[in-house]
Amino acid sequence: MGLIITPKAAAQVVHAAAESVEGQPVLRVAAKRDRDGAIDYAMGFDEPREEDTVSLQHGVRLLIAPTSIELLNDTVLDFVYMENEVDPQFIFRNPNDPNYQTVT
Repeated sequence: MGLIITPKAAAQVVHAAAESVEGQPVLRVAAKRDRDGAIDYAMGFDEPREEDTVSLQHGVRLLIAPTSIELLNDTVLDFVYMENEVDPQFIFRNPNDPNYQTVT
């Protein structure tokens, strides 16, 4: 199924892009395993490359390199308030990550 971006996360990406890039936002999302097997994430505005998987969700073009596809499968990118935090932040809900916890 790939990476899914929630409407809240997409709205925040569009807002951030309005301050730094022209036109439709193009967000690259990357993932790699660290030494402990957990998944580290990175994201930022970028130009598409020929080998990228590209999708359009809620007005945001998402780019994922082939090296990140498997790690990001079934992942949800959201923008939420975390417990005891003042400001919302992006989070990755990824069942492929050994640190993943379901919300009950």
